[in-house]
Amino acid sequence: MAEGKRLLMRRIGAAHSVRGEVRIQSFTAEPLALKDYGPLLTNRPGLVIEIEAARATTNVLVARLKGVTDRNAAERLNGVELYVERDRLPATDDEDDFYHSDLIGLEARLGDGTVLGTVIAIPNFGASDLIEVRNGQSGDTFLYPFTRAVVPEIRIEDGYLVVEVPVDAD
Repeated sequence: MAEGKRLLMRRIGAAHSVRGEVRIQSFTAEPLALKDYGPLLTNRPGLVIEIEAARATTNVLVARLKGVTDRNAAERLNGVELYVERDRLPATDDEDDFYHSDLIGLEARLGDGTVLGTVIAIPNFGASDLIEVRNGQSGDTFLYPFTRAVVPEIRIEDGYLVVEVPVDAD
């Protein structure tokens, strides 16, 4: 894993109140955990964001940010992405839990060692997680269910995972 790897955690959306609160779209399992990471890096050079207070609503986090005291200032932050350095995140509790960023970039191999390509994304279109692999020679991409049956072995430290390609039942 590369040092200094930044992970996108959230994106600031619309202003929420006249007092400068903002809505924040979450890309994490625990929406309120973001305030525990301290100052957050952003996609705007020189801009660092600190969350003073936050509360979860049905679909977004509503937060008061340090130094943002009115609606105009909050509106100027719309679209700002919030990042955390990977090494600031806690270890996962379960051997079947992974940070997507740790999987992206791994080589995808068959059980016999044949290289399928590189993991480029872990999308979820509503049913469950998938693993997206791009073949380096052809440029083609393939989606596989991200299940223990299809991805039985993940060797992050060694830089690869094993894919058991499902056989079409037709």
